[in-house]
Amino acid sequence: MFTSSRTTGDNGYGERAEQMLELARDQPGFLGVDSARGADGLGITVSYWKDEASIAAWRDHAEHALTRSEGRERWYTSFAVHVAKVERSYGFARPAEERAL
Repeated sequence: MFTSSRTTGDNGYGERAEQMLELARDQPGFLGVDSARGADGLGITVSYWKDEASIAAWRDHAEHALTRSEGRERWYTSFAVHVAKVERSYGFARPAEERAL
């Protein structure tokens, strides 16, 4: 889980975030991602990985490491990384025809 507070302005952030998402999707062990950012700039990204080795490989990926460094310099006022294990997952989705109600 990656929580972050952004600096003002895009400064290339959107493009780089898309590049990192595509790169992550190509990594062995990547299972998926959920992400949201509030109007106040607080963002939460949860990426899901098969195992600890896959997480470590992503952390150590050279391009990802360069982007993290760039993030400290350009895009974030603060961030935190939390590694956790999902024990159970469930949800609800309203049928599409009922969503506009």
